[in-house]
Amino acid sequence: MATRKNGLGKGLSALIPEDPIDELLNIDNEKESIVNIDISLIKPNKKQPRKEFDKKALLELSQSIKTYGVIQPIIVRKFKNDYEIVAGERRWKASQEAGLKEIPCIIKDMEELDSMKIALIENLQREDLNPIEEAVAFEELMKDYGLTQEEVAKVVGKSRSYIANTIRLLNLDENTKNHIQEGKISSGHGRALLSIDNEKERENVTKEIIDKKLNVRDTERLAKEVKEIEKKENIRKDQVSSSFSKDPIISDIEENLMQYFGTKVQISKGRNKGKIEIEYYDDEDLNRILDILIKE
Repeated sequence: MATRKNGLGKGLSALIPEDPIDELLNIDNEKESIVNIDISLIKPNKKQPRKEFDKKALLELSQSIKTYGVIQPIIVRKFKNDYEIVAGERRWKASQEAGLKEIPCIIKDMEELDSMKIALIENLQREDLNPIEEAVAFEELMKDYGLTQEEVAKVVGKSRSYIANTIRLLNLDENTKNHIQEGKISSGHGRALLSIDNEKERENVTKEIIDKKLNVRDTERLAKEVKEIEKKENIRKDQVSSSFSKDPIISDIEENLMQYFGTKVQISKGRNKGKIEIEYYDDEDLNRILDILIKE
C-alpha cells in the first residue's frame, strides 16, 4: 500500500547531508512527491553491485531510524506488481531491522540499465564498494548491456584505464580475491600478483604481503623475482621436453638461442620452410629482446 505526503520541510531538509545521487537524477526533495510504500512490496535491486553490508553500521542506522524515522527517502522504480530499489538499499534494510511497516520513497520511471547505472554510481560516490565488487559490476555492464570499457568509464566518471585495471582483478584466484574483499590486501597488491602465474607461488607471496605488511612497491619487486624464477624453470622444462622429440641439431640451436635471449625459443622445421618463435612475458621483456636484436 502506498500513501502520498508532501516533501520534507525546508528547515529539516537543510540539516540533511545532500545525497550525491539526487543531483544525478534531478531530484529536489522539497518538490518531489514522496510516497509511503508498504515495505514488503519493495524488493532489492538484483543488479545491486554491493554484496556486503557492514552489520554494525546497519544496526546503528536502524537505531537512528527507530528514533528519528527515515529522513532521506529511498528511490524506487515500478517493477511488475512491486517496487525495485534504485538507490537506498541500506536504508531499506535498516528500516526492516527497525520494524517499520512503510518507508518513504520517490518513484522514478527508468529502465533496468539506468537503474543499474544509478545503483553503481551511488556506491562509487560513497566509496561503499570493495575493488572486487566494482570489477564485477563493471564486467556486468559490459557483458549484459554490451558496453565498452570506454562507455563504462563515462557512465561512472572514471578513466578507461581505471576500468581496465579493476576488471583485471577478476583474473585472480578466489582466495586472493577474498583477501582483497576483506581488505587484507589492496587492489594495487592484486594487480602486482597478477604477474605470478603459479597459484601456489601467488598464495605464498600473498601470505608474505599480509604477514610482513608489504607495500605495493615491495610486492611488485617480489612478484618480479618470482616471475624470473618461473621463467627460468619454464625454459629448463622446455629444454628437457624438446630434447626427447626434436632433431638433436635443432635442439642444440634452440638451446643456444634460449641462453642468448634468456627466454623460450622454438624452431619449427617444415618441408620447404620453417619459423623461429621467441617468447616474451610482458612489455618490459619484449623491449629487452628487441634491444638485443637491434644491437645485432
